[in-house]
Amino acid sequence: MENKFLNFKLRKIVHYSLIACILLIQVIIAIFFYNEFTNKKKLKFIENQLEESRALEGLTDSSRKDFMDAQNYLQKYMISQNPKDLDLYFQSLRKLNNNFDKINDYGDTAPKLKNNLDRQKKDTLKIVKLETIIDSVHQYSLNPPAKNQDQHFELKKYKNNDNFDDLNINIQTQTYSDTVKKKGLMGRLKDAISGKVEVQKESTVITLTNNKKAEISEKVKSRMDSLVGLMNKYYMTEVKKIQLSTVKNEKDNKQFYGNFSKLLIYSNGLINVYENAIKDFKSELEKEHEKQNSRNNRIRTWLVLGLMSLMFIVSILIMYFTRVAFIYEWKLNAANKEIKNNLNFKNRILGMLSHELRSPLKIINIFIDKISRTTKDETIKDYLKSIKFTNSTLLIQSNQILEYTKNQEADKKLIPTVFNLKDEVNAIVTAITPYIETRNNKFVVRDMIPADTVVHSDNIKMNQIFMNILGNANKFTENGQIALTMTTEQKGKNIISLTTTVEDTGVGISESDLKKIFEPYYQGLVSDEIDNVGAGLGLNLCKEIVELFDGIISVSSKLHKGTKVTFSINLNISNNGTTN
Repeated sequence: MENKFLNFKLRKIVHYSLIACILLIQVIIAIFFYNEFTNKKKLKFIENQLEESRALEGLTDSSRKDFMDAQNYLQKYMISQNPKDLDLYFQSLRKLNNNFDKINDYGDTAPKLKNNLDRQKKDTLKIVKLETIIDSVHQYSLNPPAKNQDQHFELKKYKNNDNFDDLNINIQTQTYSDTVKKKGLMGRLKDAISGKVEVQKESTVITLTNNKKAEISEKVKSRMDSLVGLMNKYYMTEVKKIQLSTVKNEKDNKQFYGNFSKLLIYSNGLINVYENAIKDFKSELEKEHEKQNSRNNRIRTWLVLGLMSLMFIVSILIMYFTRVAFIYEWKLNAANKEIKNNLNFKNRILGMLSHELRSPLKIINIFIDKISRTTKDETIKDYLKSIKFTNSTLLIQSNQILEYTKNQEADKKLIPTVFNLKDEVNAIVTAITPYIETRNNKFVVRDMIPADTVVHSDNIKMNQIFMNILGNANKFTENGQIALTMTTEQKGKNIISLTTTVEDTGVGISESDLKKIFEPYYQGLVSDEIDNVGAGLGLNLCKEIVELFDGIISVSSKLHKGTKVTFSINLNISNNGTTN
């Protein structure tokens, strides 16, 4: 179960799932901000339009009030015939028209309202500008019909020429009037057209007296009947004249006031049009506002749910990785403990080996000295010197290993001593020459170091550089040539630079291997004919030592055409001029 939990593929899936969840969380947050910014902006725009629609409703209410005022002023004018009332009538209508103009101006910026207005006008009214009608009616009002309100329709008295003198009759006349209140022009016109007789009437009573014979009565009656007929005919003619005049005046007034009535009717229709259009516009905005608000809330809800779900998944994944981290921490601590124990064991072994090697190496040097004193063959003495140099190097390395086991940082600093540079290099060359000759290689040395050069530096680490580079050249070269060139250059008052070039005619190095030649344990493509290729630490160790000398090292090579290694190290000049 533990192995399955720590399975690499499973951890890889969890890792990519965690990355995907984090990316999705970022996307959700981005959508959330977009929703809050963009959709909220749309919602605010709709709310502003709703506020404006309420203001437009206020304009229609004001228009309704102006319409009522205009109607009242017209009624007053019909009664009083005062021009000021007529002017106020037109002022009210112009206010109403101004309100309509404001609504139309807003409709130019609100297509929905404009469409509603056009549809309402098309369905209910012939589209004519109200201002044009108002101007037309106002122009017509400047020429009103004749005013007859002060005209009294009085009947002229019938003049009778027959006074009945020949019949010796006494005539007495008495006139009676009723109590009906006298009406004005409009009232009388209305009564006349409708046929009402509620007008003030006068009655005349004529009394005839005669003291003569009864036969006169027939004459009187005949003459009275004739008189009544003439009077009736006369007054019938006068009344008909009055009726014709009244009908004509009523027709003129009806046409005059009919234009005002038509204007009021059209205005009232326009008010209804604008009220219905604004009402529909407001209703559409309210529905759109509710829809947009519902959409925003729905998106917000889904985003929050998605975010919570992803956060829950992320929490689970983090818990998984936390558990893995604790498990690996436990394993790492166990591994560190094991490594520490192994290092302690290794240091102990190295310490024991270095300590045990020192005594045999010292004994070898003693025997070398004894053999060198007893033999007179110079060739054997040269070999013994090389063996002693190599043995002394091993003894020094043993001491360094012992120091390393005590302090692992000991090899990361130079341990300077005073020595003659030319003699030290010659000793290295003498010691390694027999090794180079074992592979039938020609060893060419070009030593251009001044003989009196005494330096204060670490000869042991310098020895390691030469031995490693020359050893590598000999390892990968057979029946060829290895050339060693050494020059010095003054770098300062107390510093000289030793530049060394080691060039061989061996198997060479490919371009791909050159890029990694200084990496630890890297060996590149090695031929099967090469024995004891080593661990791949030589050049890496040389690079570290060269850097301790504040120097540089480089390698150039071509496959099957040999290798060239160049390094420069800086050495301090000794002031006392003595060697170790």
